[in-house]
Amino acid sequence: MDDSSAPLPGTAFYTVADRRFFPGLVALLNSLRLTGHDEPLFVVDIGLSPEQRQLLAGHVTLVEPPSPDTPAVFLAPYGPQQHPADVMVVIDADIIVTRPLTEITEAARRGHIVAFVDCPPNSRRFHPEWETTLGLGPLRRQPYLNAGLVAYPHTLTDRLLPPWTEGQRAIGIAHSRYGKSTMDDPFYFADQDVLNAVLAARFKLGELVVLGHRLAPHPPFPGLTLTDRQRLTCRYEDGIEPFLLHHVLAKPWLKATRDTIYSTLMTRLLLAPDVAVRLDPERLPLRLRKGPAAALDRRRADAQTFVHDHGRRQLGRFGIRTRLARWRGRQTAR
Repeated sequence: MDDSSAPLPGTAFYTVADRRFFPGLVALLNSLRLTGHDEPLFVVDIGLSPEQRQLLAGHVTLVEPPSPDTPAVFLAPYGPQQHPADVMVVIDADIIVTRPLTEITEAARRGHIVAFVDCPPNSRRFHPEWETTLGLGPLRRQPYLNAGLVAYPHTLTDRLLPPWTEGQRAIGIAHSRYGKSTMDDPFYFADQDVLNAVLAARFKLGELVVLGHRLAPHPPFPGLTLTDRQRLTCRYEDGIEPFLLHHVLAKPWLKATRDTIYSTLMTRLLLAPDVAVRLDPERLPLRLRKGPAAALDRRRADAQTFVHDHGRRQLGRFGIRTRLARWRGRQTAR
């Protein structure tokens, strides 16, 4: 940990990544730089390859994780604990920043915690069990926030990070979506559920700046248009521009997904000559490269995803997915 007597950086960003998330990490880094953020980016390294570390050298600061047994999903608070700043921005490695985050960092500098409302219907998620399981005291009902980006000032560190970390340790991983739980489980969203419980119990409503989900949308990014690929600018019909795009669930560099604004910008952010870290196109899936063959592969991925999603909707409509899940659960129990 940094010497407590040394002056803190003004603002810093923190994320977690392994070798599988490397393309997302590079897209995040390059988007920060292209939108004017030259502040430090600290990366908790949970398994980057030597070649990936070499490419990142001079661009990020790598942080050794506390223990190989700590689940990756619980490591978001670790970077800020080791390398504090006046304003700390915890940000996921599947995010592309599309305009400067200055309004967010300045709100944090004024003493607020800033985060975005999660997508519907999760935006109303609340479980009374958070209070008893975590021992936090009475909970206030409020919008459910996404943990993909959380900005806060150093002055609130002691009130935020210890209960967040201790709560994660208390619930473990088994009763989350990374174990065998369902959406009805109070800690299905693991670190995010703990964070929301802490914010609802330990902070006054006036200490939070809650931003709308449209300002940090998820796939398929409905109603959003890419207006300037070079500058990463996206805009809704009413003129509102989001701060970022958050590609939750399947990642386009790991799996064939729908061709979206995110994947279009990812190609620009990984391969254009003006980025901080440029990747070898041969190391990327064909659908994320440039040229006619890549465009054809994107159309193929679009069609494949459409058929898959349509099939899932049909299975859900007739209750088949639910029955299959119950059958698999019985087989696992046996």
